[in-house]
Amino acid sequence: MLELKPNCECCDRDLPPGSPEARICSYECTFCADCVEAHLKGVCPNCGGNFVPRPVRPAHMLVKHPASTTRHHALEGCSQGDAA
Repeated sequence: MLELKPNCECCDRDLPPGSPEARICSYECTFCADCVEAHLKGVCPNCGGNFVPRPVRPAHMLVKHPASTTRHHALEGCSQGDAA
């Protein structure tokens, strides 16, 4: 089951469970669409993989399996391309 991280690891933007702006790699590294396109050029700085839109968990399933509240943020911002 996906962890559904609550924020962009680059700019720390909030990414609620239903956000169409959330992007993930195969290791569930989570970034916003803006950072993926503008700063990371579609390549995950953590694993080198590509990104896809994060699936949306139906609201009724969030009750049983809530999204994570643990924020992941690189203090130095994006580590590829220009920083956020």
